[in-house]
Amino acid sequence: MENASARNLWGDYLDKHLEYAFVEAPKVIHFCNNQLDANECATLVKKGIKKATSPSLLGLQYRNERLPRIGDFMIVTDWEGEAQCLVRTKSVRLKPFFSIDEAYAQLEGEGDKSLSFWKKVHWEYYKKELEPFHRKPNESMIVVCQEFEKVFER
Repeated sequence: MENASARNLWGDYLDKHLEYAFVEAPKVIHFCNNQLDANECATLVKKGIKKATSPSLLGLQYRNERLPRIGDFMIVTDWEGEAQCLVRTKSVRLKPFFSIDEAYAQLEGEGDKSLSFWKKVHWEYYKKELEPFHRKPNESMIVVCQEFEKVFER
């Protein structure tokens, strides 16, 4: 783990939870593709409001990233890479974009938590995410619905 802030947060967690000393090192992430939204999402996770994230399956495939698994840890950072908290994956479901419902949009915890807000901001995100690969989002594309819980913060 190259990020010193993330490495320190993970070390602090392991000091209290040695049972995880041999698990795969957490993925270090920030949400969104801009500073304002990334920092807001990190704050929402810390407050326990944001409990899910939704990358596109195509995006993961093009970036050669594996699917998240139940039990995976992630260190959430702000835009600058400063570790904010540690989350652990509780659930992973693959769903077409058109089948995302109001309950899932609320778990994401962003904006007014409505399905219309979720669809609008995620559609824009997927457009930017897939553009380098000359792909466009569509209603039937698969979304990786990853639910998590915050397990540690300093």
